[in-house]
Order: sequence, then C-alpha cells, then structure tokens
Amino acid sequence: MESTKRNSVPALERGLRILELLPKSRGGLTLSQLTRYLGLPKSSVHCLLHTLQDSGYVYKDADTGKFRVSLRVCALANMALNAIGLREQAKPHLQNLAKSLRMTVHLAVMEQGACILIEKVSPPEVTRIATWTGKHLSLHCTAVGKALAAYLPEEQLDALIREQGLLRHNDNTICSAPRLKRELAIIRQRGYALDDEEEEINVRCLGAPILDEKGNAIAAISIVGTTLQVHDRNVELLARQVVATANEIAQHLRGPEETQSAALAWPLEFRGLPRLSA
Repeated sequence: MESTKRNSVPALERGLRILELLPKSRGGLTLSQLTRYLGLPKSSVHCLLHTLQDSGYVYKDADTGKFRVSLRVCALANMALNAIGLREQAKPHLQNLAKSLRMTVHLAVMEQGACILIEKVSPPEVTRIATWTGKHLSLHCTAVGKALAAYLPEEQLDALIREQGLLRHNDNTICSAPRLKRELAIIRQRGYALDDEEEEINVRCLGAPILDEKGNAIAAISIVGTTLQVHDRNVELLARQVVATANEIAQHLRGPEETQSAALAWPLEFRGLPRLSA
C-alpha cells in the first residue's frame, strides 16, 4: 500500500477527480465550485482545467462560464466498451431477441460491486427507454441486477447490501435483505429474474444470467416492457426466450465443444406474477 502511494501522481489523481465530478452536474461547474468541492487551491484547479482543455477532455461553456466534459470522454468510454469481447459477441443475439420480441434488450456486468449496462439494443418502433451504456443499475430492483446478485457469494452480497442499501423506489421495491435473499434463491431455481414494477411503475423486466462453465454469472441480459407487454399470459414464454438467448451467448463464449451448464429447465411451476411487498 505504501509503495503504491509513493508511486502515485497527485496531479493525475486530481485531474481524474475533476473528470469524475463534472458529469455529475448536468449544467457543468464553475472554477469556484470545483475548487470548493475538491478542497484544492484555486490556482491548482485552474492549471488542471487548462491541461484538460488543451487535451480536449474539458471545455468551458462560453455562455455560462461553466466547465463541462467534452465528447472526447464519451469516445474514450465507447472505445473501452468496444474492447469488451463479451459485448461484441453477445450483440447479434441481443439484436435477434429485440427484433423477435419488439422490446429493448439490456446486457450488464458486475464491476467493483456495481451492475453496469454495457449494451442496449432497441428496435426502431419501441418507445425510448431512459437507459444508456455505462449506466449503473440497482442490484435489488432490476432484472439484470437480480440475475447477477443471485449468483454472488453470500458474504459479497451482504457487503453490497450494507454499502449500497436497498433504496425504495415504490411500494413494489424489495427493501428487506431476507426478502431479497428469498427472491434470489427463487431466481437460481427457475433460471430467470423478474422486475415487477419494482423500479418503475408500469414497467416489467425479465432477466437471465449468462453463466460460465463453473456456473458463475459473468453477465446478465434482460428485456424491458410495459405491464401490457409482460403479463400473466405471456411471462413464462418471454422468460424462456430470454433464458434461451442467455444460454446461446454462454454457449458462444465457451465454444461449440462445451456443454451448457445453464439448462433451460423450469423446476418451479409458474403461478402468475407475484405482488411484491417491501
């Protein structure tokens, strides 16, 4: 730890803090605001901003005088996402699912305790969904989040619940750790996760994990629909298609010679959409 600290570059650390802070403010931040938030001398922040401007990562809005991140940061993020082999290999399968069901499809992974959306596919005629690549999704109230959380070691799950909490979005959100663990056990048994208006009213999502040969969830996919699109009469059929697509991606990643560890089995009898309580 001490060696790592000695080898660090303070100016670079401060510059990265600026890049992390600016996107959190929709309209940008002034030099004075950045100085206050960062707790650094105004002259130091000014020099850092000047360097970031020269590099093309930050610009100053001529009308407001506030500093904002540039599209170069987005391009850098997109290059990083494009480097993820999983995203590219999974995309054809996601496109097929989105086209077949006429719903938005998400692909997410766990990174440093966060569920992060790394791909989104929406058919042209589908109503726009307020999600984007790079967005952090909740573990306890989204289909992809629960599909990933269901395969976490219990100690890691407990730590994430302590650190992140279980934010209530509405009366359907699971806000109790024991209730969430029971839900995750059901997900492992039946092979798919359901977000039954838990994050957003009138929206239902179905998700399934992408499992490696050892049964670990390396990613998860989900479909997003309204309560008119996902209901008692079709939820099992939709879930089968989501699980089948997740299994296809897993098979593709492992290669044709490997057998699928996540069989399309339904050990639990479907008894209709549950009404969730907090």
